[in-house]
Amino acid sequence: MRHDRNKHDRNKYGQPVGTAVPGWVPCDVPSSAPMEGTYCRLERLDPARHADDLIAGFMAAPDDRDWTWWRTARPTDEAAFYADIARMAARAGFIAYAIVDRATGRALGHAAYMGIEPEHGTIEVGAVNYTPALRRSRAGTEAMFLMMHRAFDELGYRRYEWQCHSLNAPSRRAAERFGFRLEGVFRQKLVTQGRNRDTAWYSILDGEWPPVKAAFLAWLDPGNFSPSGDQRSKLSQFRA
Repeated sequence: MRHDRNKHDRNKYGQPVGTAVPGWVPCDVPSSAPMEGTYCRLERLDPARHADDLIAGFMAAPDDRDWTWWRTARPTDEAAFYADIARMAARAGFIAYAIVDRATGRALGHAAYMGIEPEHGTIEVGAVNYTPALRRSRAGTEAMFLMMHRAFDELGYRRYEWQCHSLNAPSRRAAERFGFRLEGVFRQKLVTQGRNRDTAWYSILDGEWPPVKAAFLAWLDPGNFSPSGDQRSKLSQFRA
């Protein structure tokens, strides 16, 4: 249910209060059940099953520039990569998924639900890291759609969040491409890799989800791609 932030109920003292949320019931925490798409499948992250693919994919990058804005530096070897993936899979408050390419059966990235507050209906997508093979692909975009679909349509969350380093231009472009709206920047929010991090916060609300969902579905339709795989229309064009 969408709530107009410019309109408020008033209590018996005439004070403005938030609009009512009739019949509100806390949401369920997302399950570990797979999310099935046309181009990818999201599975609960399991180091024993997914780490080899992920390590090979991340190590295929020629340098560590993709880790510039990550909270920690790029792991230095296979053992460090494995330990990093294992920590993510076991981290409290995280529900991490491997993004598996349906064409190859290989895990090519990961993402997680975090900041989960079922009592308020808010949830965040984070720990999003794609190997070079997954970037700018239909599977990579579909993975984000599947996670939103579960949060909004299956579980009834009211708010879906995305945060990133304010200087991480690629992440900010991705958030905007996926339909998130910038809410603001939290100054000096974190210290990452020994440096200050201002954090940019984005969100999609449940009332904003229907047109965002329609745009995803239109973009992901096979008819939107040429025989060579080039997109005919951008995702943002379907929301225009």
